[in-house]
Amino acid sequence: MATTRGTWAYRDEFGDAFGRTYFRRFGPGVVSSVGLGTYLGDPTDTVDAEYERALVAGLEGGCNVVDTATNYRCGRSERVVGRALENADVDREAVVVATKGGFLPFDGERPDDPARYVRERFVENGPVDPADLVAGYHCIAPDAIEASLDRSLDALGVETVDCYYVHNPETQLRERSREAVYDQLEATFERLERRVAAGDIGRYGVATWQAFRVPPEDDAYLSLPAVVDRARAAAETVGREETGFEVVQLPFNVHMADAFSVAAHEFEGERRSALAVADALDLDVVTSASLGQGELVSGLPEAVDAELTGETPAQRAINFARSAPAVTCALVGSHDPAHVAENIAAGTFDPMGARAFDAVFE
Repeated sequence: MATTRGTWAYRDEFGDAFGRTYFRRFGPGVVSSVGLGTYLGDPTDTVDAEYERALVAGLEGGCNVVDTATNYRCGRSERVVGRALENADVDREAVVVATKGGFLPFDGERPDDPARYVRERFVENGPVDPADLVAGYHCIAPDAIEASLDRSLDALGVETVDCYYVHNPETQLRERSREAVYDQLEATFERLERRVAAGDIGRYGVATWQAFRVPPEDDAYLSLPAVVDRARAAAETVGREETGFEVVQLPFNVHMADAFSVAAHEFEGERRSALAVADALDLDVVTSASLGQGELVSGLPEAVDAELTGETPAQRAINFARSAPAVTCALVGSHDPAHVAENIAAGTFDPMGARAFDAVFE
């Protein structure tokens, strides 16, 4: 697992090549503020090989955060991450490995009959109660998440996942009330608290797409303070003094800045944005879609672009995400080593200061 000594040693090895705030505190250790994502790409051997080369290049080039999920690329991404960890000339204790559970994964390729696959693999012969299944492929019930975690540990070939996310819990809102989703999250958080205590995961959180950045009247809304309260209750139930819920993942970029601009959450008597609440609660924020899934590599809005540093539009877009309050790491997905090098080099430039960042929204 990632350790304080391992991550700080990594920072000491690479830190002089980057800007002052490139490495940031994460728990007792430090992480690069640019992370490697593994979502995009076809589930093929060719893309596997590309990803492995890119991940090794990133790990050996100053990026010690790798993010994946049990369902990414039909389960292939986790396996590729495991191979990259084994083959990179980097200590395992220096790398923060994050994965997610919630969407039921395929095994290497998309089956001809996905519904039948899910029924036979996960419902009839697995941990999923059909009453907990939403949209035919999403389940965050305790047994399912615990089985997903075990599957991830095996696929990654690691003893500990440093950061484990419940994946897009707002998907459950398609068929359940908010209160029912909070209840199920609390029950699942109890399991995850026990796995933190057992050393199987370092910390946990939720990875969302809409939940925390949409207003309360939106059908996909979940309250970040309410979710944190449920995590604290789960920790108390299992006898832990502090919760292992320490991180949230959400999309953030120039075109998807709602996590900063939308005051969606009631907190301490006022409405605040997701990033403001995360900052107040001392939660780490990891941004997904930092390049708008590739859209921003061709350029940013002129007024914003002028305020950012970086040699390329991609670097400036990454530095926008790195500039937001409470953001610890901006994820960027790429299976091209040259693109990985370009993205990591964004960290050789300093992000925007708080006043300059705020001014973009005025």
